Amino acid sequence: MNNQINKNSNKENEVALQQLTELQDELAQRLKNLSADRSSSHSIDSSEQAVERENDEVVDQLENDTREELVQVQSAIKRIENGTYGICAKCEEEISPQRLKAIPYATLCINCADT
Repeated sequence: MNNQINKNSNKENEVALQQLTELQDELAQRLKNLSADRSSSHSIDSSEQAVERENDEVVDQLENDTREELVQVQSAIKRIENGTYGICAKCEEEISPQRLKAIPYATLCINCADT
């Protein structure tokens, strides 16, 4: 494994860390809201219950997706802390700043993501 150092400047890392921290807080709040929504009581009416069960399935999927994204964000924060943020996990080349701006928790450069 090539020990490539992070070429991102401290300023870029600070901006990324701030963006990731804000996203982490937003995702944590979303999880809290989804959990509260799922725990709300159901109707006595059976036709309403069917709709509510479908809604519960959607909420469950949203919760799973949010948890997955939160893990990715937390991993990106750790990569900033250990100096490997912005380095492709596959080819070990630098991930473009444009890609990191669009997806701040990206682990692959655009070339490796497309393969």
